[in-house]
Amino acid sequence: MPLFDTTLLLLLEGYAWLPSRWREAQGEMIRTRLLGQRAVVLRGPDAARFFYDDNNVQRAPALPEPIKSTLFGHGAVHGLDQGAHRARKAMFMGLMTPESVASLVRETTAAWDETVATWPGRGEVVLFDEAARVLTTGVCRWAGIPLDEEEAGPLAADLVAMVDGFGSPGARHWRARGARVRREAWLAEMVEDVRRGGSRVPPTSALGVVAAHREPDGQPLAARLAAVELLNLVRPTVAVAWFLTFAAHAMHNWPVTRVRLNDDVDGAYAEAFAHEVRRFYPFAPFVAGKAAKDLTWKGEPILADWLVLLDVWGQNHDPALWPNPCSFDPQRFIGREIGPYDLIPQGGGDPATGHRCPGEPVAVGLLGALAPRLARLDYTLPPQDLTVSPYRIPARVADGFVLRLVGAAVHHEPVVSRPRPQVHPL
Repeated sequence: MPLFDTTLLLLLEGYAWLPSRWREAQGEMIRTRLLGQRAVVLRGPDAARFFYDDNNVQRAPALPEPIKSTLFGHGAVHGLDQGAHRARKAMFMGLMTPESVASLVRETTAAWDETVATWPGRGEVVLFDEAARVLTTGVCRWAGIPLDEEEAGPLAADLVAMVDGFGSPGARHWRARGARVRREAWLAEMVEDVRRGGSRVPPTSALGVVAAHREPDGQPLAARLAAVELLNLVRPTVAVAWFLTFAAHAMHNWPVTRVRLNDDVDGAYAEAFAHEVRRFYPFAPFVAGKAAKDLTWKGEPILADWLVLLDVWGQNHDPALWPNPCSFDPQRFIGREIGPYDLIPQGGGDPATGHRCPGEPVAVGLLGALAPRLARLDYTLPPQDLTVSPYRIPARVADGFVLRLVGAAVHHEPVVSRPRPQVHPL
């Protein structure tokens, strides 16, 4: 096990950190030190199956405080293991039925159509910011969270901050902490009001379900913890703003995809496009847990309490799984059945029992609905920076994809603007 801690290199190199370590590695794992702890890195479907087995790797001990205080919240489902995790996860799965996901997509597409109707009179708009507000409005309508129109922008900014600050020290991190404290207090008060009967919400709404949820010991969630889990329904939905902006970036870089989305009739290409956006573009570079006991991986020892990292970026660009992985090609998903441990931008395994994100169908459904709507808009792009830096976690299109809507006509030919964006090679 190396003596040199590579945490600073991770902060400096971003998504290039693990590719650099793999080039130095010998064998089937990377051995390193991270956050002062001994760590190993694995990749591939077999590694994902190994990682998501609670008997091998536990998530709760590995979540660092900065992640809890920004992205997930203290006491959240992500930090539970075994029976406690399955019991809390059941609440989320009950809210992620196909009917419920379809309802969330309908609410969000309605909010999208309302917002886009205002764009012609507004000049230039930043797609990332607009998408975040639309997604915030749609998910709050679906969740039963009352939200005035003027509150949507500040709430969207706070939800974006929670995601934007999880992978970086400095100002972004502290904005994320402040946003979480603010919104946990806001939602905790709302939960208490629902429990007192002061606010009437549909019992099947997310707010109603979380407020009424009881843990295996029969006790309701503390109001602040209920707020944490409500944010873990709302925040990931708003994070789709990253993917929708990447979708626009892909349509600009590969105009044929815009034509295909424009002409998509049955939604099959839109779904494949959504999968390819999630595979191709960088978001979470890896996930981490701790070895539950002394383990062996392909003949190599992993001792109890070592950090175990699963290389998400590396697996999503593994040429053994994805031929020509640096080529953006939605066709690779047409007619392909995706194994539970193959495509892992939002985790692997069974979402009902393991740590795979139960909101993955939401991300796919929203991208599948909104990307074709975006493709059919008539817009031009002013000069701007459309690079995607590999050194920023989470990565974003630099200027957020600024566009000017020309009209509402459906496009049958792609609009190719200059300058053409470049994706940083990793």
